[in-house]
Amino acid sequence: MSKTVRVLSVVSECVPLLKTGGLADVAGALPRALSIKGVDMRVLMPAYRKQRWRLDGMKVLFHEGDLFGGPATVYGGVVGGIEFLLLDAAHLYDREGGPYSGPWGEWEDNPQRFAALSWVAARIAREGLSDGWRPQILHCHDWQAGFAPAYLKWGGPTDVKSVITIHNIAFQGWAKAELLQELRLPSHEFHVQSLEYYGGLSSLKAALVTADRITTVSPNYAIELMRPEYGMGLQGILAERADVVSGILNGVDTQVWSPEAEEHAYSFDNLRGKIENRATLCAAFDLEVPGPLAIVVSRMTDQKGIDLLPEVLPEFIEAGGGVAILGSGDPELENAMRALEVRYPDRVGVRVGYDEGLSHLMFSGGDAVLVPSRFEPCGLTQMYGLRYGTLPVVAQVGGLADSVITVNPASMIAGAATGFTFSPTTADAFAGALRRLVQLWHEPSHWAQVQRNAMRHPVGWEASADEYATLYAELVQ
Repeated sequence: MSKTVRVLSVVSECVPLLKTGGLADVAGALPRALSIKGVDMRVLMPAYRKQRWRLDGMKVLFHEGDLFGGPATVYGGVVGGIEFLLLDAAHLYDREGGPYSGPWGEWEDNPQRFAALSWVAARIAREGLSDGWRPQILHCHDWQAGFAPAYLKWGGPTDVKSVITIHNIAFQGWAKAELLQELRLPSHEFHVQSLEYYGGLSSLKAALVTADRITTVSPNYAIELMRPEYGMGLQGILAERADVVSGILNGVDTQVWSPEAEEHAYSFDNLRGKIENRATLCAAFDLEVPGPLAIVVSRMTDQKGIDLLPEVLPEFIEAGGGVAILGSGDPELENAMRALEVRYPDRVGVRVGYDEGLSHLMFSGGDAVLVPSRFEPCGLTQMYGLRYGTLPVVAQVGGLADSVITVNPASMIAGAATGFTFSPTTADAFAGALRRLVQLWHEPSHWAQVQRNAMRHPVGWEASADEYATLYAELVQ
């Protein structure tokens, strides 16, 4: 298919260049998935210190003389099959540490650093690049790119349309009101219906009031965001703009996350390799588990429901289960997981940190994956579980509710069940789901059927890419 729609995707991180979370996975998957749908997408992100070496050999495509305190240059080149535009502004991004924080916490000038990304994005949308490429659509991701639709709209008439995708509304890009002029924002827009947000500024709110379309990463999350318990102060704006809000479920890269590509390969019609992977996983964590082996691959935060594990796991372990845990986050939760390991040394294994290779082994060798989130915009973990026949046990929120069909008599008769859901996100409800998991484990033929259902369930980007391509086409028309 010939490429007919030009899209500039603006994001703070993107694989294969940089990943701190699921945002990077999504940003990296979209260009590839959309290329066969007639979409020519380039990805604009900062050239942080660890990415600066990539600039060698790239073309200079844009220059900004004064970008919040210094000059900046945009370089273009292909990395991993993706057309990247790297914003080189050493005074903003050439630092030791992560993209958002350094050794002493978050960078104090994050408002300026990501306003700069947004400013350059809007300028490229208006003026194009030196190679003649100019987007028809500016697609911005989360608060880090939130000012881009505002700069575009308030910079004068333009034919370029803008989209903001909310990956997690908990992060809103708050800044002091005194920065209004420094961030090159119009003072007449500082009021409650526009920029003003609880006495300050929010780059995410700026996007919500100025973008032509608003998307979130699952249909259910789009609905939840208009309710006070999930909207986190922005539910009113989203409700007012409900006619331009939609939810498009994320997908996963099925080439990277594939049971057929693991060391002991397997598929839904031959699960022998999964048994071998389970043995390898048990050996890696020094576990002896007679019943179902669950895995947890997660940030250790209350949002992810990790605090519920000490309350629900003893009963699950008593019933023969075990759990392998990989993640990091809240030190208290990390210590709570280590305490479980000490209490149940043969049944609980913990690795604090993140290891991509180990996570692949966990999904390929685990029997179930636990995702007890209190809110979850989309979630990719449960999709990896489906792909690998590692049955998801998930709270019925956000994208978790959109992607897992719970085991019950009706879904079993229909041959549709793919995992277990529970609501509300409480220890009692979670424990009930684990009891159902153990019960199914003791019915091998039914367990195998649900595994195969899960592995057949589509989790790739095909359907989502169609929805994004349709959205872009509507905006261009």
